[in-house]
Amino acid sequence: MGNDKIYNLEMRTFVFARDCRFLVRDLKSTISNIEDGKQLVKSSGSVGANYIEGNEKLGDKDLKFRLRIARKEAKESEYWLRLLKEYNESENDRIENLRNEANEIRKILSAIINKLK
Repeated sequence: MGNDKIYNLEMRTFVFARDCRFLVRDLKSTISNIEDGKQLVKSSGSVGANYIEGNEKLGDKDLKFRLRIARKEAKESEYWLRLLKEYNESENDRIENLRNEANEIRKILSAIINKLK
């Protein structure tokens, strides 16, 4: 993703999911990488999908619900990245950058949720 931060959260979550997919594509095809990679692809894509759904809210309750799911999926993405990091030393920097991005997105979502209360 580089050093340039994206301030549009919809685009930022898209870039995060895209970069997770690029990572999974480039990993060695071991059983653990394949299975953990599948989970990462699902959770990373779900962050942005739920954020977008929340923006098309049916009301404040629906918005909070979708944002909470997006936050949960960001945290789950951190988990899968952590597992992948353990078995892919050559990709440690790349994986750590994605973990940091997942954490930042989670914090942003938390801040939005807290403002809605």
